[in-house]
Amino acid sequence: MRSKGRLDLRKSLFILPNAITLASIFCGFDAIRLCAEATSDVDFWHAALLLIFAQLFDTLDGRVARATKTQSSFGLQIDSLADVVSFGVAPAMLVYKWSLYQLGGLGLVVSFVFVACGAIRLARFNVLSMREKGAPTKPGKYILGLPIPGAAGILISLVVANHAAHFDLHSRRWAYALLAVTLTLSAFMVSTIKFRSFKDVTLNARTVAFVAFVALTSAAISVYATPAFVLVYLLGAYITIGVVETLLGMPKAIAAARRARTRDSAPPAL
Repeated sequence: MRSKGRLDLRKSLFILPNAITLASIFCGFDAIRLCAEATSDVDFWHAALLLIFAQLFDTLDGRVARATKTQSSFGLQIDSLADVVSFGVAPAMLVYKWSLYQLGGLGLVVSFVFVACGAIRLARFNVLSMREKGAPTKPGKYILGLPIPGAAGILISLVVANHAAHFDLHSRRWAYALLAVTLTLSAFMVSTIKFRSFKDVTLNARTVAFVAFVALTSAAISVYATPAFVLVYLLGAYITIGVVETLLGMPKAIAAARRARTRDSAPPAL
């Protein structure tokens, strides 16, 4: 038996990934505060940078949990709550105060739709990630629906790129385009499109060729356009890959569904 004064290392390690998750929540909270008090484009840029740090913490907490073998249902739930704040409410507040407020009630409704779809997507993810006893399952090759950090990343990267390149994407003439982007991202989150999780990536010729292509095209965008739009390009390419793979797989999925209906409707053998 352990002595009463002895430190339980496993319980101590359990705190570490959850503390990182709380750091992500703080970044989202402070970004909301900055958006509410913003008086210039610099304030929105600072809020976007805070949300980038939130994404770094969101990536780190899962890796730390796996490395320390402290994955738990509690960690899954608090991570989802953190995502609602940092990648749902905060980006919606950012895009609304930055641009969509110019569209009045329509901009407010679309901003809320982004939050609502993000919450629905996270709830569905939690349900699909639970085993019968409530323990989280190992991530698969694909994720159903666009992950909310990816959707938020598009909005965040647009704010960062606009500030770095001194564009006027936040002006009224771009407001409807940004509204369409926000609605499209919301639809992707609650869709049945399967996006790659990149959990099964192995080092082979195909992977090396893909990484080389991404690196070269990113470098071209950085040189001929502006480095600020590289993140927009990468996230847009990720969404495009998911949509294209889903469209290419539709004939096979339809054929499988037809075979299943035929098998279910066939009379029982005597």
